[in-house]
Amino acid sequence: MLILLNGAKWHVFWVDERVVPKDHEDSNYKLAYDGFLSKVPIAPGNVYAINDALSAEGAADDYETCLKHLVKKGIIALSSVSGYPKFDLMLLGMGPDGHLASLFPGHPLVNEKEKWVTFIKDSPKPPPERITFTFPVINSSAYNAMVVAGAGKAAAVHSALGDAKNSEKLPVELLSAEGELKWFLDKAAASKL
Repeated sequence: MLILLNGAKWHVFWVDERVVPKDHEDSNYKLAYDGFLSKVPIAPGNVYAINDALSAEGAADDYETCLKHLVKKGIIALSSVSGYPKFDLMLLGMGPDGHLASLFPGHPLVNEKEKWVTFIKDSPKPPPERITFTFPVINSSAYNAMVVAGAGKAAAVHSALGDAKNSEKLPVELLSAEGELKWFLDKAAASKL
């Protein structure tokens, strides 16, 4: 999930989302709504969930169109450096394999440079159909916060932050930010540093 602050108004978007109904147990929207959005005074019109009635490709195209519309309206700024949308804050997580958003190791989407939002139909982690921001959008953020917990992620954390020398970079190793990138680790995730 990411949050764009525009004056006193909050706007909430999803860096990636599973293409399932919003009330499905695998929905990131449901997780965010149940644990956060239903408890804070953010206007429902400022929460931008994907259109779960569309295919993965249609949902990605629709979400990118939404972002472009919000750029035209001045709700989302464009980066003067990259020309991609510049969000105030992206709250990111990482999988044990070093994936972030729905950008998985060895998958061609890691290298997407044109689209703002794209889709995956063969995610190695279920459910298989998802939409995701691309790295140019993620890395244009003013502030990226990577939150990682658990011993199962320690090797990937070491690969990204330690002195490991891998021939092929994990997706998380491609993470940056135009402004600031901060990692928040629990002891277990940091155990190999």
